Amino acid sequence: MSVKIISDSTCDLSKELLERYGVEILPLHIVLDNEEYEDGVTITPDEIYEWSDKYNATPKTSALSMDAAVNAFKNCIDNGDEAVCFAISGQMSTTANVMRLAVEELDAADKIFIIDSQNLSTGIGLQVIEAAVMAQQGKNAAEIVKAINEIIPNVRSSFVVDTLKFLHRGGRCSGVAAFAGSALKLHPRIAVTDGKMVPGKKYRGGNIGRVIMQYVKDMEEALNNAKTDRVFITHSGCDESIINEVRAYLESLNRFEEILVTRAGCVISSHCGPNTLGVLFIENK
Repeated sequence: MSVKIISDSTCDLSKELLERYGVEILPLHIVLDNEEYEDGVTITPDEIYEWSDKYNATPKTSALSMDAAVNAFKNCIDNGDEAVCFAISGQMSTTANVMRLAVEELDAADKIFIIDSQNLSTGIGLQVIEAAVMAQQGKNAAEIVKAINEIIPNVRSSFVVDTLKFLHRGGRCSGVAAFAGSALKLHPRIAVTDGKMVPGKKYRGGNIGRVIMQYVKDMEEALNNAKTDRVFITHSGCDESIINEVRAYLESLNRFEEILVTRAGCVISSHCGPNTLGVLFIENK
């Protein structure tokens, strides 16, 4: 019996990483007007930006379908496998509940284990890779779940946004705050705390590259106490020169075995907009 690792699409792992670690993805849905799309399957973030600017609106996002969860879980059971399945924070989506309902429908609580990541984007991806490595080492699902639950509080997920208009359109910040942020050239740092997005320090400046580097350098103490296996640079369409500068800084710390760059998927990009960048890692405790 092997352990299959499954995640919803908000883990924002690249195709190369999904293949390397044998992770199966269940896509969330994006709704533009009355048309429904699958995250990363039938629509791209750039198409979302184009639509959003054209109609001055943000797409609606919804959990994965019950049928998709049931089918994925049934395939695992039919193959004689266990599965550990990751979902975006239950504070942000009903996806984890959909997965739990699918497990109940299949009466498979002894085979399929659902983890509320209490996170988003590669804050989930970090957990997914840890689980996949343990599965490759031959650990069973119960052992993996126990280990991941110990890791979850130490995942550090944050990002800095270029514009507040997408968060405003999605109802995650007020019009006054969005207007003020634009007028004052403010770029908030948003961190995931206890499964919720929490605004923090506001950086000021018209040059998003300088803002991003200030944000990254502010994390130096935490980065120097991070697990050394990997660190993520996850962005929603930043200029390559900015990404390279962040990478060079992380390399200068001489700490990480692997610096991974990923592009945020449709769900995350829908809410944060372009030119958002985050550095995500697991801190030692």
